[in-house]
This record gives sequence, C-alpha cells and structure tokens, in this order.
Amino acid sequence: MKITGTFIDEISHDIPHQNWGRKEWDRDFEHMKAIGINTVIMIRSGYRRFITYPSEWLQHNLGCYAPPVDLVEMFLQLAEKHGLKFYFGLYDSGKYWDTGNMQHEIDANRYVIDEVWQRYGHYTSFGGWYLSMEISRKTKGAAQAFRVLGEQCKGVSNNLPTFISPWIDGKKAVMAASSTLTKEDAVSLSEHEKEWDEIFQEIHTAVDAVAFQDGHIDYSELEDFFSINKKLADKYSMQCWTNAETLDRDMPIKFFPIKFEKLKLKLDAARKAGYDKAITFEFSHFMSPQSAYLQAGHLYNRYKEYLETLR
Repeated sequence: MKITGTFIDEISHDIPHQNWGRKEWDRDFEHMKAIGINTVIMIRSGYRRFITYPSEWLQHNLGCYAPPVDLVEMFLQLAEKHGLKFYFGLYDSGKYWDTGNMQHEIDANRYVIDEVWQRYGHYTSFGGWYLSMEISRKTKGAAQAFRVLGEQCKGVSNNLPTFISPWIDGKKAVMAASSTLTKEDAVSLSEHEKEWDEIFQEIHTAVDAVAFQDGHIDYSELEDFFSINKKLADKYSMQCWTNAETLDRDMPIKFFPIKFEKLKLKLDAARKAGYDKAITFEFSHFMSPQSAYLQAGHLYNRYKEYLETLR
C-alpha cells in the first residue's frame, strides 16, 4: 500500500507553522512526487479569522484577516508544475466547535464554494473538494452538511470528486491539549458500524470517498475497524481510502513523526482490507526531508526503502 496523497496543513489547529514560502513549497512538492504522491489536499481554506486566499466574502462578512499570500493559487500553480491534483478544503468558521451547530459551516461555505470555483476553477490541477468538517460519530447535522455542501461542490464543478476524513472514536481519540493519551469510553465495533451505515446512507450521493483517520485506535484493532469501513463503503459504492497518519499519537509530546514500523503496520492493514488509496496527515511536517522535525527526513528515507521492497 503506497501513500499517494497528502494533506497540506497550512491552517492548523495544533501543529507548529513552518513559515515556508514558495521556494520551500516548490521543493516539498518535488519530494512528494519523488515517492509517488499525486494528490495534495489543502486541509482547510481557513479557520476562524485566518484564511488561505483573499476571500472578499469571508473578509467582509466574518472579519477574516487578509492573507499576505494567496496560498490557494500558489498550491494550484505548483500542482500544475509538478503534475499533481489539488483538492480544495472548505472553510471552518470555528462556530460548530463552539456551539455544536453545523448550520454555521453550511452557511459560510455556500459562498466560499462559489467564490473559489469562480476564482480558481480554470486551473487544470483543481481536482476535487475536501469537505473539511471532522466528525467521529453520528454528530447532529453533520450528515446533512456533508450532503448539502457535497452536492454544491459537485454541482458547480461539473461533478469533481469529493471526500471526507472522519476519525474513529477509539481509545486514542483525546484532545491534543489533553495530558492523557487514552480514554475509557471508546466506540465499539457494532456502534461504529451502525452509526456510519446511517451516515453513508445519507451522504453517498454527494461524497465519493471516505478516508478514516487511522491513528485513534490501537494497532491490534486496525483489521476489525478497517474491514467494517470497507464493507460499508462498498455497500454505498463509495471509495474507501485510509488517512495513514504520519504523526505519533502514542507519545506524551504531541506531535512528533511516527516510527516507521507503526506506519507500516497501518499501511499493511489497509492493503489487507482492500482499500482504494492511502493519503496521509501529513507529509510536510512529519515526512518531509526539509521538515522542522529532523526525524521526518529519516522517516522519508525509511519509506523510500520500503518502496524499493515493493518493486
């Protein structure tokens, strides 16, 4: 199982910014392509007041700050240069996290989707959409938000693909700011299957692929959860991807690059389950030779050695 896609974590909640410019990003796209990555996904186009492109609507209506660089345009241009596809991640107002009401995200992104397609839809590297609302359980209003926004994304862009990347509510699903690494109230296999069966039933016509994050369950649980994910995706004719996290959730310091052995365990489990694609969160911090973390470059080298064994 090869990693062929990565998120670009340019507007982050809990990962330190690397302050890269075009030169550094250009070099990173080269490193990505060298190991077979063909898809880059901007994880979100904004969070609260910080945004990645000069959105007139977001600045005027939500008081967002004017960004010094149009990152969306830069990423699209670099994707074209290196022959990669770019997925646009929707805006996160932060209001859902404050109120539990997903309607805020629908209201803002209705404008963002139209604005972005009008500005950037002519780029041949514009390959799809990432519906960036992250959930793990049958969150109130989430399925409706995925369906409504997915339908709009596909409608304006001549049916370009959409995907989501939820997390599994396993024992390692704790807040990044928490001092603990695990919790007691983890979801059971039967609960996970029941809830996601209901979610997929509502969203499958508007969402083409689901990429469950793989870092919140124990390595011994991968096979069972992955088989359920694949069975449900097949039932609703959705693609089943894995979001193979290259950050390590087992250490008290959050977050460092993962040990290669752990990454291989997760990729092997996805291969055995018959997954369609592997993406990662995320290359530039946790796997890139020019990452601020020295260990990331070593992970890159170990992964390249792993690719050689597959040949």
